[in-house]
Amino acid sequence: MPVAAATRSDALRNRAKLVAAARELFADSGLDVSVEEITQHAGVGMGTLYRHFSTKDELIDAVLEDAFDEIIRFAREAADNADAWAGLTGFFERLLQLHAQNRGVKDIVALRGHGSHRAEAMRARLRPLLAQIVERAHEQGTLRRDFTSDDLPLIFWTANRVIELTQDVAPSYWRRYLALLLDGLRPAAATPLPAPPLTRTQLTRALQRLHR
Repeated sequence: MPVAAATRSDALRNRAKLVAAARELFADSGLDVSVEEITQHAGVGMGTLYRHFSTKDELIDAVLEDAFDEIIRFAREAADNADAWAGLTGFFERLLQLHAQNRGVKDIVALRGHGSHRAEAMRARLRPLLAQIVERAHEQGTLRRDFTSDDLPLIFWTANRVIELTQDVAPSYWRRYLALLLDGLRPAAATPLPAPPLTRTQLTRALQRLHR
């Protein structure tokens, strides 16, 4: 094999090792895994990492590309559902199931104040789809009127925490918690809320605190 071809082959193998190592670590521990841990797990040096990925965010993009696409597909299918309540609750369930299988997904959905360009682009595509689902559920009378799309991140924050705390002792418990939570979003269960939803600025500040 010519030297250049062998070099390219080695480079591709090393890139694949990095992506596989990062995928495994992100799934177990979320996106806060350090690049040092990733390179050690892959059995390569830091120089090799930065030859393929100039930033950690680029590596996150490569690892979670399939998850990004799957989340957007979930949202589109939910928006296309003629029954907006079924679309909304199905989206919650599918996304939380994905998180239960891959903890790195939590950090995508949590709308971090920083992160990869692809994650930011995904969230920009996700917001109008979810806002559309919420609006249609209001129109159909299946979602309490005072619940807004800006309340959606709170659903994921709390459910994600339940997943983290119970996954090792009761892996399916989050489904019970989600069912209880969703019952509180039905109009028949609604009582006046004592405070308004968070503004986008308040939400961003809360997220920054969450990830410190």
